[in-house]
Amino acid sequence: MNIPNYLTLLRIVLIPVIVLVYYLPQPWSYQASAGIFALAGITDWFDGYLARRLNQATPFGAFLDPVADKLMVAIALALLVEEFSHIWLTIPAIIIIGREIVISALREWMAEIGKRTSVAVSFVGKLKTAVQMLSIFLLLASPAGYPTTIFYIGISCLYLAAILTLWSMVVYLRTAWADLSPLKE
Repeated sequence: MNIPNYLTLLRIVLIPVIVLVYYLPQPWSYQASAGIFALAGITDWFDGYLARRLNQATPFGAFLDPVADKLMVAIALALLVEEFSHIWLTIPAIIIIGREIVISALREWMAEIGKRTSVAVSFVGKLKTAVQMLSIFLLLASPAGYPTTIFYIGISCLYLAAILTLWSMVVYLRTAWADLSPLKE
């Protein structure tokens, strides 16, 4: 165990805290849960930075980091879908969560055939993550029934994240397509 791994574990521990704070019957609960989400998102960047900078990358960290990210995003999106209960938020949430499942399965399969690095994180994937985190932060801070400028920016960012999600999925699938296609004789 090292500092980057502890930061990743902290991100996982913060997930139920985000949920509990979000449901508190207080007027500040939305903004507080958004702040906790932002803190968790910062630990995502910081744990990777420290792992590289301090040469503390570990197999445990390489496994746990993407798990923590996917849990955080999926649970936050589930909160938002439940809170807003509207198809216009549900559609991009389904696209984002569905893509994560597809790409996780693709990476697992590519690792089995020894080609894990061919589906490494791309620039589009990193951009998608940044826009997705921003959109979730903004939407968590916006109580349902009170559309504000922050909400509209958040929903716009969520749609942009969904588009980037599909784009990055196509990039990954194209990269792996030769290995996914049946052999031709």
